[in-house]
Amino acid sequence: MKPLVLLSNDDGVGSPHLMALADRLAAHVEVLVVAPERQRSAASHAITLHKPLRLTEVAAGRYSLSGTPVDCVYVGMLKVAPRPPALVLSGINDGYNLGTDVFYSGTVAAAVEGALRGAVGVALSIAPRAEPAAVEAALGFVAGLVAAAGERPLRPGTVLNVNFPATPTHRYRWTVLGRRLYEDDVAARTDPRGRPYYWVGGGPTGHDAIDGSDCVAIDAGEISVTPMHLALTDHAAVATPPLAVAGFEPAVAVG
Repeated sequence: MKPLVLLSNDDGVGSPHLMALADRLAAHVEVLVVAPERQRSAASHAITLHKPLRLTEVAAGRYSLSGTPVDCVYVGMLKVAPRPPALVLSGINDGYNLGTDVFYSGTVAAAVEGALRGAVGVALSIAPRAEPAAVEAALGFVAGLVAAAGERPLRPGTVLNVNFPATPTHRYRWTVLGRRLYEDDVAARTDPRGRPYYWVGGGPTGHDAIDGSDCVAIDAGEISVTPMHLALTDHAAVATPPLAVAGFEPAVAVG
């Protein structure tokens, strides 16, 4: 039996990168696609709790869902998949998810949701409007990554954040998360009826030059592969608390 791989994204089920990836992998693994019915970029880890979700089969084994990327993985793993998927791949996103982008990215959130549910999650992103040769190279890398993970399975709960440069390359680097810089902006505008509204977010302006970071690797024209974990506790701060609250006594850990 072929391994089962669940594919999702935040660009929507009609994304050509998503369908190209599904087609590329289908010869080697069983592919299930559950993706948002429309663009859901920057949805982060949002999940829909207060309205119904509609699932539509757009082709054999390929579904659209009227929800967020995390909804798609949630529903895909619990209700659509015939068995637990070994891998949850999210992307390939049209646009980078580097450094602190991971906190906002719907692409990364879908991969994280897969990891939270016991699979290996892999987020995949490429330079915006990348040339066809770069997309083809990225598809080849993902196919190789899936094959390698089949031969040497990764630990369940693993998350990899993979970014591809604008031009094709065969070089990849294991990296840390960097820090991408943006032109922070909130534009105040007026609609045709004279009512004010706001447009949030400016474009990227560069990145910090952090050695070994994903931003630096992409700037050098390399594929970046950043392993991430989901344990957010600051253990050093627990061991040595940064402050004391007057009038209250800290409890001593037992055992």
